[in-house]
Amino acid sequence: MQRRRFKRILSFPDRSEEEAKRLKEQARTMPAGKEREMLLKQARHLETAARLKEWLNSPGLQSPK
Repeated sequence: MQRRRFKRILSFPDRSEEEAKRLKEQARTMPAGKEREMLLKQARHLETAARLKEWLNSPGLQSPK
């Protein structure tokens, strides 16, 4: 049995930012409470992950040759 593979259209940082936006919109409609805070926390984590990925791929962090 072969695995089904598909090519991602968006990069990881782009997908992370899109998901973070979606979570923030969802949290905005919810009343204040634990669930809302969890959604906002997850959105912050996704935004941080996207920034870290860009930072790690920056030319300033290339290994010495």
